[in-house]
Amino acid sequence: MSNFKDSHNSGSAYFIEGAGSLDAFVSSLAQTTNAADWPQADRIERNVPIYDGDLIRDVTGAARRGLMAEWARAFLDGPGIIVIKGAFSDTGALDRATAVFERIIEDQRQTGQGGGDHFAKPGANDRVWNGLEKHCLADPESFALYYGNTILAMAAEAWLGPNYQVTAQVNRVNPGGTAQTAHRDYHLGFMATAEAARYPAHVHQLSPALTLQGAVAHCDMPLESGPTMYLPYSQRMAEGYIAFGRPEFQDYFHEHHVQLPLAKGDAVFFNPALMHGAGSNVSQDIFRMANLLQVSSAFGRAMEAMDRDVMARALFAPLHALIAAGRLTALQGGAAVAACAEGYAFPTYLDTDPPVGGLAPASQADLMRDALEAGRDVSEFEAAMDAWALRRGAQG
Repeated sequence: MSNFKDSHNSGSAYFIEGAGSLDAFVSSLAQTTNAADWPQADRIERNVPIYDGDLIRDVTGAARRGLMAEWARAFLDGPGIIVIKGAFSDTGALDRATAVFERIIEDQRQTGQGGGDHFAKPGANDRVWNGLEKHCLADPESFALYYGNTILAMAAEAWLGPNYQVTAQVNRVNPGGTAQTAHRDYHLGFMATAEAARYPAHVHQLSPALTLQGAVAHCDMPLESGPTMYLPYSQRMAEGYIAFGRPEFQDYFHEHHVQLPLAKGDAVFFNPALMHGAGSNVSQDIFRMANLLQVSSAFGRAMEAMDRDVMARALFAPLHALIAAGRLTALQGGAAVAACAEGYAFPTYLDTDPPVGGLAPASQADLMRDALEAGRDVSEFEAAMDAWALRRGAQG
């Protein structure tokens, strides 16, 4: 047995399950957003800086850079969220995109596809996964008019820098749709607590810097329609990805969250670590539609492109034999799988590869580990890989 022992600093290198004090969390939220600290904001409402889209739409040069610096500061250690009124001046482009989304939703209903939500009950809403690609292919001109929006570009660049990647999912919460569970978002927010706790503390700090969350209102959203609930400054809690699901944090969010009504064409952007969730739609006739933007850093990719499907299929039989013969332990076999197979479930086509029994679908490495542990033969493993690849393939 190894004599290796954890160093006395290891406790600070990882967050154990149960980490994070509610009292410390509440204390960290006792902040007032002062207008003087956000000089380019039009006003402050409920601790959230509100910007006038008409005043910032065409800024360039040093003024643009200064505005992006202000937004980055807001996302990082300010309230964590900004609202831009009138982010879309051309509501005609917005309405044309809405019509595209509604056609996609109707098609999904006719074919029994779509729906599902990471943080809400099935059937509470109409969800269009991969709305970005579907929009572009259904009406490329509409796509150009919609995403040719300098405000969206400034917000993304403010947090992520240039060369970012946009994804978008349309969410329509229908009358009677109930609220989402309050949560943090991608990446660690889509993991069970035990899985998130496997990542070092510094990764919990890094993860939010890789994604910007946003939402564009495609209709007027009064409070009864359930616009997004959020808790300003909550992104600053280091242990937040471990703590947000616990009852005491959920209860505090329920009692103290903020909601602001939005008008059609308004946009909201926030740090993905901000505790938030869609509200309940208690209206009788408002089909609350938002385009949810999830913008990713350019740096979230490896240097080299590899065909990990081919690699995994080539490795399975010899790896299985080495483990069976005792030449590799199960732990060593797991290390070999990690070096070969794709260990992360995303990106995928969530229409055909939805989360089942968790917040994320199975990864390629999950399939390989399961097949090795179950003692499956090569043909069974390859059949599972074929089905996995089919679920994740683009659907024409």
